[in-house]
Amino acid sequence: MNELERCRKQIDAIDEQLLKLLNERAEWAVRAGQWKKTNHQPVWQPNREMQILHHVEQSNPGPLDNAAIRRLFERIIDEARSLERHIVSESGAQSKAGDSQTGQEKE
Repeated sequence: MNELERCRKQIDAIDEQLLKLLNERAEWAVRAGQWKKTNHQPVWQPNREMQILHHVEQSNPGPLDNAAIRRLFERIIDEARSLERHIVSESGAQSKAGDSQTGQEKE
């Protein structure tokens, strides 16, 4: 096995770990969505999103710069929010105002 093949094998293994963690995170987002639905809370909570982004930027050791980390986590948050919206809307409940103001929803 050459160096490129070793790199690719390691990347595949890391991708499997990322997949496991992303799905675990999604399960917690579903639980958060259920709580928000029960407690009549909005799906979009911009202060929480800012906390998450600040936390991951502060925790970032590189080599990805903070702009790249921010873009990745914005996408992860967007997918989690989509799961939460689905949970909230299952009974016909609607997200609070603000979700549709910009055409994009935020956690």
